[in-house]
Amino acid sequence: HVQLVESGGGSVQAGGSLRLSCAASGYTYSSYCMGWFRQAPGKEREGAAAIDSDGSTSYADSVKGRFTISHDKAENTLYLQMNSLKPEDTAMYYCAVDACLINGGGYYYGRQSFGEGTQVTVS
Repeated sequence: HVQLVESGGGSVQAGGSLRLSCAASGYTYSSYCMGWFRQAPGKEREGAAAIDSDGSTSYADSVKGRFTISHDKAENTLYLQMNSLKPEDTAMYYCAVDACLINGGGYYYGRQSFGEGTQVTVS
């Protein structure tokens, strides 16, 4: 049973920073990628950042230069460092395994598991 537990969300003023964490456990397959998705009220879910099994990263244009995704393989924990936050970054952020944004704007969906999400609010 795959478990993805996100933490680190909260409320911050524009220009501030947050670091999201996602502790992953319970999956035995080799996932192609891990990623962060987000969904704002009234909008569709979108990929924000992703990292594949080789360590290559992908970012949505809207977060490039401000967000950094990383994966601690020893702890199997996924991180998203978010700097220079903007009000339009306000959303529920979800961690995902074997589902991710890919370069070019498409998505990869494998066995896909998602966490429950952590709320980020930027005012």
